[in-house]
Amino acid sequence: MSALVATVVTHRRPAETGPAVQELIEVARGAGARLVFDPREAEKHGLVAADGVAIADDTPVGVDLCFALGGDGTILRGLRQYAGTGVPVFGVNYGEVGFLATVEREDARPAFERALRREFDVLALPGIAARVGEGDWIAINDVSVERQHGQRVATLAYSVGDDEIGSVRCDGLVVATPAGSTGYNLANGGPVMAWGVEGMVVSFIAPHSLTARALVVAPGDTLAIDNRSDDEPVDVTVDGRPVAVLEPGGRLEARFVDNQGSLAQLAGVSFYGRLHEKFGRLATLR
Repeated sequence: MSALVATVVTHRRPAETGPAVQELIEVARGAGARLVFDPREAEKHGLVAADGVAIADDTPVGVDLCFALGGDGTILRGLRQYAGTGVPVFGVNYGEVGFLATVEREDARPAFERALRREFDVLALPGIAARVGEGDWIAINDVSVERQHGQRVATLAYSVGDDEIGSVRCDGLVVATPAGSTGYNLANGGPVMAWGVEGMVVSFIAPHSLTARALVVAPGDTLAIDNRSDDEPVDVTVDGRPVAVLEPGGRLEARFVDNQGSLAQLAGVSFYGRLHEKFGRLATLR
């Protein structure tokens, strides 16, 4: 078997992840693996090209694995970078909740060793293909439409196919995958969708209505969001990143797409156990 090649992405606080990066380099050298960092990551951690460590501007060919050291945002960055390629992303939680993380930071070293021996399962995650005008994006967690700061409440209509379902005065709405249903959607009171469920959930941000309910859209249907506001543009974000502005009269279309992200999972980790561990623990800490 050829030597494993892994890329590494970390969050913006190198003081937290720096020791783990050095530990990963040590473990990788012992395993005969090669780690590849882009120039920004290398500068962040003071790295230079050396035995088992490469610095590359472009994603190298033949990547076997991506290590993501950070919170869910960092893990999502890795998942988006390798969307549709089948490259697994192995997340170590250095954030708050870290719902997508495979292990916690205190278990990083043995987890690195197992990952470099390829001792993990791979969970295929769906995505959402979003389009505004000529712009196209893939979301692993969610797509949100939000009123701009200082603007009035938006009027957003939503429809599936030829059928308009409703028009709601609100601060925005979120379209989430099952993996993303435990994020912004959950904060909106939307349902948690277990990993493996197919479809998208639509939930509203501060709706000015007593009847605005979350909706699960079937995987084969296309969801359309129309900005019916008189004058107020709204922002479109993909996995928390601003990508476009939806002007009054503008439309966003969203479709469920299979097999976009590949999430590495150690054996014995389940969605329901993770749900209890992450959100049960947070409830206990309150």
